[in-house]
Amino acid sequence: MNVQRHGIKAFLFRQETVLGVVLVLEWFYFDAVGRNFGTYDNTCDILRHSSEIGLLALALTPIILTGGIDLSVGSLLGLCAILFGKLWRDAHLPIPLAMGCTLGLGALAGGLNAALITRLRLPPLIVTLGTYSLFRGLAEAITRGVDTFTNFPASFLALGQGRWLGVPAQAPVFLAVALGYWWLVHRSTFGRSFRAIGYSPEGARYAGIPVHRRLALVYVLAGVVSALAAILYTARLGQAKADAGTGYELFAITAVVLGGTSIFGGAGSVYGTLLGVTAIGALDNGLVHALQPGEMAGMLTGVLLIVVLAGSAAPKIISTLRARKAATRIAGHSS
Repeated sequence: MNVQRHGIKAFLFRQETVLGVVLVLEWFYFDAVGRNFGTYDNTCDILRHSSEIGLLALALTPIILTGGIDLSVGSLLGLCAILFGKLWRDAHLPIPLAMGCTLGLGALAGGLNAALITRLRLPPLIVTLGTYSLFRGLAEAITRGVDTFTNFPASFLALGQGRWLGVPAQAPVFLAVALGYWWLVHRSTFGRSFRAIGYSPEGARYAGIPVHRRLALVYVLAGVVSALAAILYTARLGQAKADAGTGYELFAITAVVLGGTSIFGGAGSVYGTLLGVTAIGALDNGLVHALQPGEMAGMLTGVLLIVVLAGSAAPKIISTLRARKAATRIAGHSS
């Protein structure tokens, strides 16, 4: 009975559970104070505007599971958007071929991060902080800070602005990537190795896990997914410019941590990441419907993160206080 009670208590105070409750309360609140927030059309709008950050958050989940970080995904999104526009407009490549080349360039950029981290043994934070500036600087240099790529064909814009079977056209793409990462993290031997690397890279290496190959895989995949997010971003807005994706890496990291993935590695889930993305997307959209200034989104996202982390840490805090109280009582009796 005690084991069952402990299991229920652990489930109720899991970060994903706390976030789910907060998300439901958030949804009901904005539906009550904002016009048309809970409608199907607005739900589709939330999905449409959250897809790029959601893709970046999915890509970051196994990276953070391994104890790493990638600060360059937002800048890479901007660079890939520019390269896609340039390949289509200036190199006159057909849209499908330009998309394929952009995904390949994203893989190369992710491979650069992977090589610096695994071959030169440089810390991921330092490497991706450097490529964060490198990728954004390249985008600015290519466009000279003013060139913008527009006038894409309607068939391509439908990928970001249209609907397919009643849902946003990018939803099947996002679902496919989410299912792929779910399988990778939760159903493959790779997923178990990611957690082992996050707990102890040296221990994982002694256990026979090819640590460098696993790390290279997640960073290359992050590059490909960032390029895919750049294509969807360009299709949604109908333009590509150098500042595309600015700040997206911070929202993506927040979504991953908000969903229960430890920033120190070793623990986390794709489910939690999806909940984190939904919570941030609903908050951002709900503030618009509640007629609140857009600047509040960043502040309230921080509040949301603190509330969820505090809620999941509540059992540990309560047990610590009880232990101190019991120790004080024993000391009082002994004196």
